[in-house]
Amino acid sequence: MRYKSAIIWLSTIISALCIFFLSFTWKSNQLKEQAIKYATTADGKVDAAKRLHFIDSLWKQPVYIGYTLQEVTQYALQKGLDLEGGLHAVLEVSPAEILRALSGKSNDPAFEKALAAAGAAQATSTKSFNELFYEEFAKAAPNQTLASVFANSVNRGKISSTSTDSQVQKVIDAEIEGAVDRVYKIIQARIDKFGVANPNIQRLPGTNRIQVELPGVENPERARKLLSGAAKLEFVECYELNEYGGGLNALGALLDREAKAPVAAAPAAAPATKDTAANALANKLAAAPATKDSGKAKADTSAGSALTKLFLPLGNNIGVYVKDTARVNALFARAEVKAMFPANLTFAWAAKGIPAKNGDEILSLEALKKAEGQSAPLEGDVITDAAQDFDQAGRAEVTMAMNGTGARIWKNLTGANIGRRIAIVLDGYVYSAPVINGEIPGGRSSISGSFTVEEAKDLANVLKAGKLPAPTRIVEDAFIGPSLGAEAINQGYMSMGLGLLLVIVFMIGYYGAPGWMANLALLFNVFFIAGVLVQIQAALTLPGIAGIVLTLGMAVDANVLINERIREELHKGKGLLDAINVGYEKALSAILDGNITTVLIGVILIIFGSGSVKGFGVTLCIGLVTSVFTAVYISHILVDWMAKRAIKAGKEKEMTFETFISRDLFKGMNFDFIGKRKYSYWFSWSLIAIGAIVLFIQGGFNLGVDFKGGRSYVVEFNQAVPTDKVKEALADDFGGKGVEVKTFNGPTKLKVTTSYLVEDESITANNTVRTALDNGLKEFAAQGPKVVSTSKVGATVADDILTQSFVSIFYALIAIFIYILIRFRKWQYSLGGIVALVHDTLVVLGMVGIVRLFGFELEIDQVFIAAVLTVIGYSINDTVVVFDRIREEIGLDADLGNKELMIKTINESINHTMSRTVMTATTVFLVVTVLLIFGGDVLRGFSFAMFIGVVFGAYSSIFVAAPIVIDFGTSKKVKK
Repeated sequence: MRYKSAIIWLSTIISALCIFFLSFTWKSNQLKEQAIKYATTADGKVDAAKRLHFIDSLWKQPVYIGYTLQEVTQYALQKGLDLEGGLHAVLEVSPAEILRALSGKSNDPAFEKALAAAGAAQATSTKSFNELFYEEFAKAAPNQTLASVFANSVNRGKISSTSTDSQVQKVIDAEIEGAVDRVYKIIQARIDKFGVANPNIQRLPGTNRIQVELPGVENPERARKLLSGAAKLEFVECYELNEYGGGLNALGALLDREAKAPVAAAPAAAPATKDTAANALANKLAAAPATKDSGKAKADTSAGSALTKLFLPLGNNIGVYVKDTARVNALFARAEVKAMFPANLTFAWAAKGIPAKNGDEILSLEALKKAEGQSAPLEGDVITDAAQDFDQAGRAEVTMAMNGTGARIWKNLTGANIGRRIAIVLDGYVYSAPVINGEIPGGRSSISGSFTVEEAKDLANVLKAGKLPAPTRIVEDAFIGPSLGAEAINQGYMSMGLGLLLVIVFMIGYYGAPGWMANLALLFNVFFIAGVLVQIQAALTLPGIAGIVLTLGMAVDANVLINERIREELHKGKGLLDAINVGYEKALSAILDGNITTVLIGVILIIFGSGSVKGFGVTLCIGLVTSVFTAVYISHILVDWMAKRAIKAGKEKEMTFETFISRDLFKGMNFDFIGKRKYSYWFSWSLIAIGAIVLFIQGGFNLGVDFKGGRSYVVEFNQAVPTDKVKEALADDFGGKGVEVKTFNGPTKLKVTTSYLVEDESITANNTVRTALDNGLKEFAAQGPKVVSTSKVGATVADDILTQSFVSIFYALIAIFIYILIRFRKWQYSLGGIVALVHDTLVVLGMVGIVRLFGFELEIDQVFIAAVLTVIGYSINDTVVVFDRIREEIGLDADLGNKELMIKTINESINHTMSRTVMTATTVFLVVTVLLIFGGDVLRGFSFAMFIGVVFGAYSSIFVAAPIVIDFGTSKKVKK
């Protein structure tokens, strides 16, 4: 074997990396268990605040070979929401409101008409709202320019009355893009403060949407309010440290008393941090307030000592280590502590931390002159523009402009605070607190300091948050309770374990001792998949586990191709080592072609899918790449080693790559497949026609929420409840709108889906529908109904998802057509492959209607479409193996018009590859059957599609794809 040493070294390096990165998962799980143990109360309940405090206290501390808890958590294998539980939400920034603001709230009839028409058109169009608005405005006012609406004080300096439509469009597009970016950063900042480990926040390309995933969230309503609330920008005066020092001294004395009497300590208190400079620091904190109020600010070294265990001096304010923020929050929430400070003083955290020498992070705590619930003297709606700029010395600064009302208030506010600081506060967090150098008239200001360019841009974005209203609405959300997540994990792992066991037994039963080597390579494959998932920080989802299970079946395909080739060479009389080398060499092209076509499907799933479907695509691609490496190279080394041992022991003849089961199976097979192609054509198209007719009679597919929009709930009862009675009870409460009720993962769980208020995506509508659900379930109070999962998809998003699904299938077919054309150089091969794939897709879809006749109901959702795409990948893999053998027999430049030669060659190729086709189909069929039985209702549609697709994928490779190559060639006779 060539490059044996290099492959061994590469495998060793990859294995070491996988072990290293997987060790972070072990450590992360260990620390999570410790956090739960620390937060578990005497009655067995977990205190969420204490658990979060435990995590915060270690977040920036080294916990594993020099890595902090934050880094350990980041490098650990992440679970998707369907396994971890939590909230998935897609937020859409409303461009219509931004356009209204840019127009100066214009009442122009054409403008209003265009806005309304664009909103209506967006429900069925893939174009952006901006584009639709421009088109509708041109229709509504063909002789009117956009500048007539948008040339106003809001856009002064950017749009004038002479601006062309294209110039105005550029400004509008930039403003909307900027607004979406600001919302993204604001949400990111909010979530960072929300206390969620490993949140996933990303902008969805080509849309005004932002996807948010919050694993482990147990209060979805709080999270939804956090995500959809409007940004609040305020300008607030600051207290200086010497003005509230008396309160700090009193707090220090309280902390000192509580330290001596631990029983009286606040329940949220944590172990104090050690500080070798405590006494010096106490003097600094105690002495600072003494400059203006000696009566209140006498130095108290005992109080200072307790105080400096918690607070750090930071110029004119104080700081706190991030690990102590939960304790400080609990402290300042106490009534006796609030009474120590001025009534109009509110403490607010800085938005960004300062790195500390010990590796932790320090957050500044600003004292604001604003009582809780009180309005700020100036708010962000007065901002007309803000931008990053440079001062005369070339340093980064931020310029800001206000409207007339804001300019007047700002003049008075700055005039009264010369030499003092005014904080810029967004959503309760302080982003900057510049010192006022003098009264600022006219509303135009510059904020300078030791900014980097990026920091100045961020601050400008914060200020712009007040300029334009950018309301967000949650157009898609799903909440999965922790119990449902745990159930999904068990189902996934059981499926994976059983699938692996079946494949191992099957390989040994068919190939004997060499089957052990294939199985060992298979275990390496699973190990590499897990390691790579961790290294690229991809989340493992339930469909992702299905992808691994499916990869196990498809990984066997490469080993089967190799072993069948070796058996052929041994039957031809070659020696054992020669047969092994030739077998690996001849199988390589078919393995590469088959896996590349399936990888193309995986890439399309990653590009067009979302959430768990994208996770499936990632896992599938990783699994296919690692399976090629393990099957072609690692298994070669293992089989070589076994062969040399057999030769050395004089047992070369005993290593036959077959058992009593496989020895005579398919031997000497010579069936005329091409001669029977007309019968197969009739069977295939008859089955498709029956499926289509049945679906038509049934009224079409049962679309899932993600395709038709609506809300769905998974409700758990303490005993089985009839679905028809639940449906009847809910009908009136849901206003007579459509409602579906069906069992979900067993008789005690029901999935309720309704279109009630589907067009209303507000939180109020969510609450209304949830109240209607609760009212309808009161009849079953004795059965203890509990909602463990919720899901909502807006009508517009549902239309987009449905469109993307069809587009992804179309692109998959185009990509495969082009690849086969490049590899086989004949369009007939490409056509045969595509016709077979269309055939398989139609059969799978038709069978959905046919099995419904027997009471097997399936939803068509994103996961089902992912399965259809996977069927396409699997089927073309099968087809390519047959095409590869044809190409090997007749060459790339053969004349396909030589019909007699082609019929003979194709029949021989199908007969020669029949063992491989049946073996691969059987192994994949076994693992898919495991998924169908044990994968749960979430994967039911996926498993069914694959179940049918595996059977008909193998069938179409033989009876559809290959015959098409014949029938679309010319009918030229063989020359005598």
